[in-house]
Amino acid sequence: MDVVNGKAYVETYKKVRSILVSQPKPERSPYYELEKKYELQIDWRPFIQVEALSAKEFRKQRIRPDEFSSIIFTSKNSIDHFFSICEEMRVKMSQETKYFCLTDAVANYLQKFIIYRKRKVFSGTRAIQDLKPYLMKHKEKEKFLLPCSNLGAKQITSVLDEYGVTYQEAMMYNVVSSDLSDLKNIYYDVIVFFTPLEIEGLYENFPDFSQKATRIAVFGSSALKAVQDKGLYPNIKAPEPETPSMTMALEKYLQVSNKE
Repeated sequence: MDVVNGKAYVETYKKVRSILVSQPKPERSPYYELEKKYELQIDWRPFIQVEALSAKEFRKQRIRPDEFSSIIFTSKNSIDHFFSICEEMRVKMSQETKYFCLTDAVANYLQKFIIYRKRKVFSGTRAIQDLKPYLMKHKEKEKFLLPCSNLGAKQITSVLDEYGVTYQEAMMYNVVSSDLSDLKNIYYDVIVFFTPLEIEGLYENFPDFSQKATRIAVFGSSALKAVQDKGLYPNIKAPEPETPSMTMALEKYLQVSNKE
């Protein structure tokens, strides 16, 4: 028995026939193997969407990207919208510009837009703290720009402030809730969430949402907290020591719930 917000929950492991993943549908995914193995219906529907900011809207911030010697990228979205705005503004970044990327995946994606040189691209493994040695080394000489969404990047900026890095946030795109009104009368046994924004998107569309028999799957501590803050019970959680991925966590649950 688990207790969430003062309520006691006992997992009953009812059979799962349908799963909704609050993300865009990928070309390849281990979810497809689960779908076949357990004879499931897995649907994909992004609960949030990213909207580009026009150069006209961006200029209101009175920021020119080429006035900064270093750029901090936290995601592929930040890269896409940064270079899109640069192109629309006819801004050409110096070949000497340094790029600090939150992860290797973000750094690799950057190769679509620049000639990749190790001396000017620095990457971490998963968190801004991984970049500390590089930030501390360059903070006195570099002027940093942090492309972000309308939601800001509080977790990033708090660390940059702690390190004494001089930076400027630049809003380059908007993250908004998707229209999910067509799902109003559609029921899923499991809904999978990865971010607090997706949970907010659910409630923006359905303010009176009640969990009832729906199982909630969450990935990451921030999504878990957001689910619990809404008074929902997280039936399936990842990453855990035995289930580092969401598909592994789902399969562990399915092995019990769909046992013949």
